[in-house]
Amino acid sequence: MANIKSAKKRVVVNEKKHERNKSIKSEVKTSIRRVEDAVSSNNKDEAGKALTNAVSVITKASNKGILHKNNAARKVSRLTKLVNTLA
Repeated sequence: MANIKSAKKRVVVNEKKHERNKSIKSEVKTSIRRVEDAVSSNNKDEAGKALTNAVSVITKASNKGILHKNNAARKVSRLTKLVNTLA
């Protein structure tokens, strides 16, 4: 454990950020899984709604700096392409 007060604070702050980032990444993965599940069950309406939600969640994570913008764009692109196969 750190001895200096500022180092102790960094440990606490980093733990909070880690938990926040972990929560948001988990939310992104869940939203992606929901889209994939809807596509695998051939439910176009549900897939469209899930895609809209997933794009929103991914974009928010990107804006917060949790995902790199290119990573977010790639995820959105892949999901959109997947949903468009249901047409």
